Amino acid sequence: MIEYSDTYFMQQALKEAALAYDADEVPVGAIVVMNNRIIGRGHNQVELLTDATAHAEILALTAAFNYLGAKYLPDATLYVTVEPCLMCCGALYWSKIGRIVYGASDAKNGYRHLTKENWPFHPKTELVKGILEEECAELMKSFFKAKR
Repeated sequence: MIEYSDTYFMQQALKEAALAYDADEVPVGAIVVMNNRIIGRGHNQVELLTDATAHAEILALTAAFNYLGAKYLPDATLYVTVEPCLMCCGALYWSKIGRIVYGASDAKNGYRHLTKENWPFHPKTELVKGILEEECAELMKSFFKAKR
């Protein structure tokens, strides 16, 4: 079995973000991976669903829960193109996800207070940031530049 890298899976999350971009949604994409296999995918669908909670992370988590028939994901990794917001951090906390990997930081909407006293994720969750950061950030910049 081929062992895929964080870069490979972030490329898959970027494909989801491109779907959001093409649909005129804020271009964030997410996938959930377990045992080297994608078990959930999502991209922002806030406008399409007229639902402020339809973020990429939430949709990918829901797909993974449905796939497994479980409410916890301690052995899974979420790959998301942009740092999760506070709402998504809450969902990730309750999912007990084992690992979170994100691309670009989001100083405006991301959850930036990552200290031991104020850790927004499950205590056992591992966090990796900056994977394909430039590509993830460029998609966001391009989207908002076109909006101005």
